[in-house]
Amino acid sequence: MKSKVPVIIGSLFAAYVAFVAVVVLTYEPTPDEMDWEDRQAYNNEKLTEITLGMPLQQVRSLMGKPDFSEAKNTQNQSLLVLFYRTRHSKADGETTRDECTPLLFKENKLIAWGEDTYQQYLDSGIDG
Repeated sequence: MKSKVPVIIGSLFAAYVAFVAVVVLTYEPTPDEMDWEDRQAYNNEKLTEITLGMPLQQVRSLMGKPDFSEAKNTQNQSLLVLFYRTRHSKADGETTRDECTPLLFKENKLIAWGEDTYQQYLDSGIDG
């Protein structure tokens, strides 16, 4: 009488290999799970998809968690800046604001992004 143990073990191994293959081929890490280089490339790609007037929640869904954020109320309006890493400055193991692109929101709508955005936020002279 032949033992069925080798057949069972072989079947389990084949099922395991198939499961691993499916996971490897279909798994997409979220931006928060990426290393800094992949996250930086991802952020640069996603910046091409944003448009002025986009709601804050839509931008967060697209871009993921920001590296930094700041907010303040001025002239009866709320301003928010989200910073996303988009460039490498120095190999120090830290993400700094100079390695990020700021996105400026007024009343939860995107009104500006890029180099001058943070200065606009600091000056708070925004008509957006």
